[in-house]
Amino acid sequence: MSIEKAMEYSGISGLISAFRDSMSNVGNVLKIAFVGSVGVCTPFAELMAYSIREQRHEMVFIPDANVDNTRKMHFIEGVGYYVTDEAADARGSDIIVILGGLSMKRHPCTGEAIRKLIECIERDDGATRVIGVSFMNAFKISGWVDKIKFDVIIDTHSTTIVRYQTHE
Repeated sequence: MSIEKAMEYSGISGLISAFRDSMSNVGNVLKIAFVGSVGVCTPFAELMAYSIREQRHEMVFIPDANVDNTRKMHFIEGVGYYVTDEAADARGSDIIVILGGLSMKRHPCTGEAIRKLIECIERDDGATRVIGVSFMNAFKISGWVDKIKFDVIIDTHSTTIVRYQTHE
């Protein structure tokens, strides 16, 4: 699989912009499934959902890649998107967004399991688009790039600096 660098963004707002831009030419999309680890990936799914809020797609979140635990995502004007406790069906998803937290060594999920999950929830006509969103080459490091047919990978690198105020 050949992956080419197409565009470059910066920071969290760049991550969100990159996701929104990757959604700009996808055609008629009705359902989007975000697949990610509990807690860590959830706010990123909500941020990305918010970035395309005008499109009002049906959106679901699959925590820890457990399709039986799929939950609806709802939009509240003036607040944003959030994952609910309401059960949902991810089958027939037009877009599947795989979040990189699942590919980290501490998570028991495998690339093969994600590939099977995609096969389970993708559209019957095979036209589902798969988008990977990760930090610091997580998909490449885990070997998932060779196991999952990503249409787009959005990879973010972040530097955190902590500064303390000195009181003299």
